[in-house]
Amino acid sequence: MEKTNTQSSFSHNTNEYLNAYACILKEMICCMTKAELTNSISHNFIVQMIPHHKAAIQMSRNVLKYTTDCDIECIASNIITEQTQSICDMEKAMPCCCQKFNAQRDLCAYQKQVDKIFQTMFHCMETAEACNSIDCNFLREMIPHHEGAVAFAETTLQYCICPELKPILDSIIVSQKKGVCQMKELLCRLSR
Repeated sequence: MEKTNTQSSFSHNTNEYLNAYACILKEMICCMTKAELTNSISHNFIVQMIPHHKAAIQMSRNVLKYTTDCDIECIASNIITEQTQSICDMEKAMPCCCQKFNAQRDLCAYQKQVDKIFQTMFHCMETAEACNSIDCNFLREMIPHHEGAVAFAETTLQYCICPELKPILDSIIVSQKKGVCQMKELLCRLSR
């Protein structure tokens, strides 16, 4: 997928921003769908969530190059801080999580649910409405990204997982639900 919005109504900066976003999204989809899965749901969550978090960090850095909005700056900076910490926490938990195995039936059911979540998220991110406001574009792209993370974490909590992973999932759900609310409110205000 490549967002090639080259309409004359879009500024050079907007086109640069959108092209960078398209590359970030393409890399995220590739890394999440090609992650090496094992018979551990805990391990599988981590290897698919880390590239998801990395994409959020890159998306935030991308918008920070262009935005002059203090609220967007705050949201993007918080995403970078929170998701960098979350990656560290997951990497630290990985050795223990790799040892928590699941039955084949659970693995299949889990991955089927996760694949649906990913398909929805990827589609919403790929088809996010683009306009000449980089700030609005960022919010329309990041909202489904966060919603996908929440659904992914909530689904994972339904299964038998490593105890070290549970607080990480809880933190993702709380922080990203809060982030979605903030971004939706801000998008309403900026879209007026």
